[in-house]
Amino acid sequence: MGEDSTGHDWYHVDRVRKNALLIAERERQGDLFIIEMAALLHDIPDEKLNSSVHEGQNKLSNFIEGIPLSADQALKIIEVINSISFRGGEKKPLSSIEAKIVQDADRLDALGAIGIARTFAFGGKKGQPIYHPDLTVREKMTIEEYRQGKSSSIHHFYEKLLLLKDLLNTDTAKMMAEERHRYMEEFLLQFYQEWNGQA
Repeated sequence: MGEDSTGHDWYHVDRVRKNALLIAERERQGDLFIIEMAALLHDIPDEKLNSSVHEGQNKLSNFIEGIPLSADQALKIIEVINSISFRGGEKKPLSSIEAKIVQDADRLDALGAIGIARTFAFGGKKGQPIYHPDLTVREKMTIEEYRQGKSSSIHHFYEKLLLLKDLLNTDTAKMMAEERHRYMEEFLLQFYQEWNGQA
């Protein structure tokens, strides 16, 4: 991930780690070791960053087998990582407070100024346009449609980013998301004004 240019680099991982530990501290819940490890490793199996889901899972399993963890710790870390992805908006129930905290921390990094920057970095890497007014917002998508369908970086705000505030699990994350969400809405207003030659 050191050379990643899609917004899934080490700095993203470290921000997720820091936010996850902050949320856990404020919520006074969760196993901090499991939370920190899951945050650090959460993008290793991501199919966006691997040639297949299977390759990503193997990479995660091989890494976890190579570090000194108990079987219970390894299982909990893998369970957290496998349960937190957005994947086209599917809403899976999370089985642990650790999963809720790491998912919230990951989703917070998709919001605000950082979220905006990451959206355009990822869209550019995928070859998507910044915006195309003839495209429509995709509301119901399979995972394949979410990953491979035709969209733009601006459409991604409506297909994912603006939905995240209402999908957060913890009170701490919801509070942290408010300003970031507002900032994205203001960005979109400014974007459309400039796009239409009004600003």
